[in-house]
Amino acid sequence: MRRPGDRPAAQRRCTYSRPVEDGLIRLAGVVKRFETAAGSFAALNGVDLDVGRGEFVAVIGKSGSGKTTLVNMITGIDRPTAGEVWIAGTPVHRLSEGKTARWRGRTVGVVFQFFQLLPTLSLLDNIVLPMEFCGLWTAAERRTRALHLLEQVGLADHAGKLPAAVSGGQQQRAAIARALATDPPLLAADEPTGNLDSTGAETVFELFERLVADGKTILMVTHDKDLAARATRTVVVADGKVIDEYVRRALARLDLDQLTLAFSRLRRETYPPGAVIVRQGDEAAAFYIVTGGELEVLIDGPGGAPLVVNRLGSGEYFGEIALLRGGRRTATVRVSTGGPAEVMALDPSTFRRLVSESAAARSEFERVVGARLGG
Repeated sequence: MRRPGDRPAAQRRCTYSRPVEDGLIRLAGVVKRFETAAGSFAALNGVDLDVGRGEFVAVIGKSGSGKTTLVNMITGIDRPTAGEVWIAGTPVHRLSEGKTARWRGRTVGVVFQFFQLLPTLSLLDNIVLPMEFCGLWTAAERRTRALHLLEQVGLADHAGKLPAAVSGGQQQRAAIARALATDPPLLAADEPTGNLDSTGAETVFELFERLVADGKTILMVTHDKDLAARATRTVVVADGKVIDEYVRRALARLDLDQLTLAFSRLRRETYPPGAVIVRQGDEAAAFYIVTGGELEVLIDGPGGAPLVVNRLGSGEYFGEIALLRGGRRTATVRVSTGGPAEVMALDPSTFRRLVSESAAARSEFERVVGARLGG
């Protein structure tokens, strides 16, 4: 008899993937528009996102920012108006509705906030059902695997119970076991702890951590910032766009509302090799975050010759000294000769507003200023 982990020929009916080397999830220029009585509304507006295998990604953002729509694109529950969605090498945006359902059954385990277990089936039969849909294994092997999954989530003693006979936290753990039934490489969870108390939420999160340690990739939408901080990576969605991770890193001390405001005010600027972005002695015109390339920081050396005192890469920033201290630029910043560079520029009034509203951000900027000035 084949072991429940073996993959028989019948499995091929649910497989559309081809090998890829650049990650598990890739979204390129994804747009999703909905038509409403008030006109067209863009829930997603040009989203680019890459997620590697084995990552635990928390997706956060304000209500209405586009988080759930993003997950629906990745799971194939909905399809983009424009752009491409590639999951494990499959162009999901090109699949027919029927092929999408079969692909999802084998590639993505979906966990919902309200469990969505079939109420008339036992926990065991809820887990067996996806395997039947994908034609995986024999009937006996499916039950063996379902029992093993229930054991993994601590519910083996409740296998024969209906969902209504167990607690909400236990139902969510059963829903996770169901999502794992076909051994998909990706789990997508939309607010999986949103309907649970703190104990249940912690149990579910610890289960996710174990699954990631075993090689699964998890994408979890959450409003819980404490849980999000424990994921290996956080993706912030604002106004239908994914905030650049280098921007998020540079502005890590801002809260979600402040970060969203900053993102809406940033402008992208690109410079060729050797170009000067700011010059020593000039008035402060912006705060800059490096999002691509390498920059050189120079001061006037002996005899006026420029002296390179620092180099800045992606995720680092400059321009905060003059804005915080009310003076002029203390150094020149130019693009290294090795290639072009990209920065995101924030206007002085927005920078000062954010610093005045966030004690944590101001403290961090002052710490960096002190280190740069040697004080």
